[in-house]
Amino acid sequence: MDKNKVIYYNIDDNLNFENTLLKEWEVEDIELIEIKNQSNEKSFVECVKEADGLVVEYEQITREVIEQLPNLKIVSLQSIGYNNVDLEAATKQGVCVTNSPGFCAEEVALHCIGLAIDLVRKISFYDRSVRRGKWDPLLGYKTYRITGKTFGMVFFGAIPKAMVPVLQSLGLEILVYAPTKSKEYLEGFGCKKAETLDQLLENSDFVSLHCPLMAETTHLIGKNELKKMKESAFLINTARGAVVDETALVEALQTGVIKGAGIDVIEDEVNEKSDLFGLENVVITPHAAFISEDSFYDARVKALSQLVSRLSKKEMPTFIVNKQVKF
Repeated sequence: MDKNKVIYYNIDDNLNFENTLLKEWEVEDIELIEIKNQSNEKSFVECVKEADGLVVEYEQITREVIEQLPNLKIVSLQSIGYNNVDLEAATKQGVCVTNSPGFCAEEVALHCIGLAIDLVRKISFYDRSVRRGKWDPLLGYKTYRITGKTFGMVFFGAIPKAMVPVLQSLGLEILVYAPTKSKEYLEGFGCKKAETLDQLLENSDFVSLHCPLMAETTHLIGKNELKKMKESAFLINTARGAVVDETALVEALQTGVIKGAGIDVIEDEVNEKSDLFGLENVVITPHAAFISEDSFYDARVKALSQLVSRLSKKEMPTFIVNKQVKF
């Protein structure tokens, strides 16, 4: 039997879990191949040139790459975001691109709420000051009760939905800017609809970003948007670093345009550098919101199931991103 070759490129862990799943699913026409090329001894294309299916984490799947992979039928991502793949080129070549929506919704929701609570109660700020020898509960910005305050959400996917009941239990009102969601739909979750982003920014005590990174959302939050926020407001970003103009955010935090920020993603994660690192009114984590043993396995199951759908069953995958693709 000619098997479809699926290459997992520079993915953490081995493929024992995936191979066990294939046996349980009685799939015999897929061969999983693990390639580690972290020292870049070979080019990416050279490593994956025979792939029918491809699983990557951070590798950029550009037009030039896709055009050099004649066997490629699907790129299956173990992530929600897919900004590392040229969707237009993939669609043109008949390559399906899939993601793993919702695999870490509970984890990111909890992390986001944790950042909000940390900011309003100054937990990390106090911890740093105590470790530096300052036992002073009045240091830093003033705090307030959150009951009756407004928590603004930019977009409304699985993660914000998971946050809603927890935020409501804390007495927060929820305002949502999600152009594709109707007022009635959001009211079904007990949320109010913001007709514009400006309306959300002007009325929220917390602004939490949950949008994918694409051309339309790159630097969605910039200098002008930050100025529209309350001086007492907090910005929380667990989406993608480039959704926020980081230079503008640093300036806003330094000059008191907004009170603080909870950040899990930065613009330059490749070099792990950001001017946000030195600011006292920022709580920052290393793109860790999605992490748990459970979320890892959920993502792996979802990604493999998409490969099986396309390669073994010759069906359109459930989590197809480029829905207009033809094969």
